Amino acid sequence: MTGEYLKVLKADPLPWLLEEDNPSVRYFTLTGLMDKAESHPSVKKAKREIMKTGPVPTILFKQSDDGYWETAEDFYVRTKYKGTVWQLMILAELGADADDGRLRKAAEFVLNWSQDRESGAFAYQGSARGGQHAGVLPCLTGSMIWSLIRLGYLDDPRLKRGIDWIVKYQRSDDVAEEPPSGWPYDRF
Repeated sequence: MTGEYLKVLKADPLPWLLEEDNPSVRYFTLTGLMDKAESHPSVKKAKREIMKTGPVPTILFKQSDDGYWETAEDFYVRTKYKGTVWQLMILAELGADADDGRLRKAAEFVLNWSQDRESGAFAYQGSARGGQHAGVLPCLTGSMIWSLIRLGYLDDPRLKRGIDWIVKYQRSDDVAEEPPSGWPYDRF
């Protein structure tokens, strides 16, 4: 952290951010604020601790053997903030270990149940046969793409289809004089 940034603060936040009780915050402080390499011993220790201490192990404890939270069918809507996609997002945000089998199982569950086979986008309703085409949501698609990239799926062809969908359909301007029409826009 630069001295200039510290001038606007009343105290140095680094000791607080580096406390042992929150390994995710410690990890991101070491890598993002202090520019320590992934190979640095303190970074490696913090990364290991993410899976042992704090919210990540608590969340993973509640995961079913099949990779979902709550119920399989309620991966998004009826279990808002408790269902599978929400847990996957928070685990990615907390820096959970992408190589952990439980995270792989959750990622595969979401790809199987939520990803629309036709478009590659992610839907709020689905089944083991995939997400419902009519239920595709841009926000869910963006969140799942970001989370799955953080969890090591960038090179997965299924995720590449989701990225292609976002590039094609995501609007950067909601005030266009003539908004686009057709699927997926007509729903909204």
